[in-house]
Amino acid sequence: MSAVHSPQFELIVEKFLSGIRIDSFLVKHFRNYESWQMQRIVAAGGVRVNSAAALQTDRVFRGQTIQVRLIEPPNKLFDPEQIPLNLLYEDPWIMVVNKPADLTVHPVGSTDSGTLANGIQHLLDQRTQCKGLLRPGIVHRLDRQTSGAIVVALTHNAHSQLSSAFESSQVSKSYLALVEGIVKKDRGMIDRPIGRANSGRHVLMTCRPDAANAKRSKTLYRVIERFREHSLVLARPLTGRNHQIRVHFAHLGHPLVGDEFYKKGGKFHPFHERGATREVETGFPIRRHALHAVCLEFAHPITNVWLTLQAGLPEDFQDTITTLRMQKADDAKV
Repeated sequence: MSAVHSPQFELIVEKFLSGIRIDSFLVKHFRNYESWQMQRIVAAGGVRVNSAAALQTDRVFRGQTIQVRLIEPPNKLFDPEQIPLNLLYEDPWIMVVNKPADLTVHPVGSTDSGTLANGIQHLLDQRTQCKGLLRPGIVHRLDRQTSGAIVVALTHNAHSQLSSAFESSQVSKSYLALVEGIVKKDRGMIDRPIGRANSGRHVLMTCRPDAANAKRSKTLYRVIERFREHSLVLARPLTGRNHQIRVHFAHLGHPLVGDEFYKKGGKFHPFHERGATREVETGFPIRRHALHAVCLEFAHPITNVWLTLQAGLPEDFQDTITTLRMQKADDAKV
């Protein structure tokens, strides 16, 4: 990228970033760049503070005008991929997506493409004059096989505010879960600590007394519908433990339909039985664990307007409920 044709931007230093070093300020705004890249751009004369050439040791202060010429391309870019995504909400600061099952949220391990982050990067690149000016910020996660609403930050300020909201439990998340067996109580709260299982597989969690680093975990639930041998429940986790809903209901004796890991009473499916494949045989149209993030409620990180985003059920989940209702109707005829 030549200096002559490099994209140029003008920024005003915000109050909450006042006093930080120039490269740190710049990577907040251009989140696909590393600090060392911004230091090189400053050293090459690509940054000015109130029209004066910036130094690498400069700090920025509230109200200053920062002019930037991006004389080299970004370094941390997710590979943009055109992935069909169902957007529930979007504006310049955030996106809320109804994530399909079998879609990983972001690149991890051997998975470096085909993720939600890659798909959103493609959408963001359509908004800007050059590739990589915006970067999707992942502030919470859904398991690969969990479908439903997930919010993604598009700016540094939105990312910071949303992260704080999740950490302080100011975001309400509701899930529909289809579980095995008949849940007797119409509503209740599961209050059981969750920690890592001593199973040799680091992803597994448990409520058992031998759990490692167990932390207090609470899940509110309400039974929506009962079928012949299953229950549809609305679950709202009050804490954010890994696999929390799945572990809590398995602990109650009601594991999720299609759960690839968790069985009743703190037991696990053998890895060769379920963990090695993407699909799980359930006897129903759904071939994965039956968990869907149906509603996400939070204050907008910039406008503070309260948002309530509903994510419609995917076809496999809806078809399974229809099948169960037909079975129940057949039983009533007998």
